[in-house]
Parts: sequence; structure tokens; C-alpha cells
Amino acid sequence: MRIVLVGPPGAGKGTQAAFLAKNLSIPHISTGDLFRANISQGTDLGKQAKAYMDEGNLVPDQVTIGMAKDRMEQPDAVNGFLLDGFPRNVSQAEALDEMLKAESMKLDAVLDLEVPEDEVVKRIAGRRTCRNESSHVFHVQYKQPKVEGVCDICGGELYQREDDSEETVRKRLEVYHTQTEPIIDYYRAQGLVVTISALGKVEDVTGRAMAALKDDAAA
Repeated sequence: MRIVLVGPPGAGKGTQAAFLAKNLSIPHISTGDLFRANISQGTDLGKQAKAYMDEGNLVPDQVTIGMAKDRMEQPDAVNGFLLDGFPRNVSQAEALDEMLKAESMKLDAVLDLEVPEDEVVKRIAGRRTCRNESSHVFHVQYKQPKVEGVCDICGGELYQREDDSEETVRKRLEVYHTQTEPIIDYYRAQGLVVTISALGKVEDVTGRAMAALKDDAAA
């Protein structure tokens, strides 16, 4: 299957992408991973991306598209892939369509993870990160530490990252609504969108997603 995963920040795309890719036996291709891999490997596209990022500018669509094209042409993606973070806007979606058409391929589904905006803010703004180890993350409501403000794992101080503040989260949501959300209508016009609720336990969301994709494929 060839799937695009979309949803607002805080919808759990990264977590769901990993589970779905494993269940479907296809590679999970994320924009973040593409940037890191190309930059660390010193590819031409990586050098271009780094130059823009070092200047604090957005990486142009053509660079992102080039990285995605290279990754989708790898042997492990011959039977499908799950795209996470790409396409990010309608122009990238159009470019993806052209890429696939040139290879006589097409997308099977666009999985839209639906989460109410207030829940997104609650999920992200409630996160608390350990100053000693950024992978130690807690939540004021969903994953409380045993001692308030103290990491259960290493005893480090827990704090709210600047990009997890409510103000920043709402700005990220504005960008999502303006730039990325329009691709849902773009793909809906092609009959590809499958929308599921991303509320509840991780495994429940994965189950809903798998069932929806199976039903869509059978339709």
C-alpha cells in the first residue's frame, strides 16, 4: 500500500506511522528522518537543505520533493510506503502525484488523523521534558511523574519546552490549517481520504486505522 498520513501536530502521527508501517510491512518515510539522513550523509540535497536551515529559512519544496523521490525509489519501498510529513502543502501533493504517475503508480489512501484543537493544545502544552535527557517526557495529566517536577528515570528537572507552550502550539496549528489541511480537500476530491478519530489509547487508534484502511481497500 502507498499511504499518506496527515493530521495536526499532537495527533500522534509519528507513533501511529511506526505501528502502521510495521503492521503493513512497508517503510515509514518521515520528512524529519529524510532531512537528518541527507544532511548527515552530506548529499547534494542535504547540503542544500542545511544551507536554508542554517539561515533560518524554510527548505524549498523542490529540495523536499527531491529527497522524498530518492527515498521512495529505494528497494524497500517497491511494494509501498507510508509518508509522514510529506506532502506538506498542495504543491507538494501535486508533485507527488506527478512522480507516482511517471512510475505508473498511485496512492491507495490518505489517512487523516482527526483530533479536536483543544485536545491538541492539552496534549502538547501539558508535556514536561527532562533537562538531563530529552527522551524522558512526562505529562501533567496523562503521564504524571511520581514527584512533581522531577524525572522518575534520572531525577532531572522537568520543564516545559518553549515550543510546547500554548502560544506556540496555537501558532503551529494556524500553520497546519493554512498550509497542510488543504491537502485533505485535494485528496478528498480524488476519493482517497480515510478519516479516523485519533482519540484514545495508541493501540485503539492503530486498530481503527487498520480497519479503515482494510475497508477502504475492499471498497
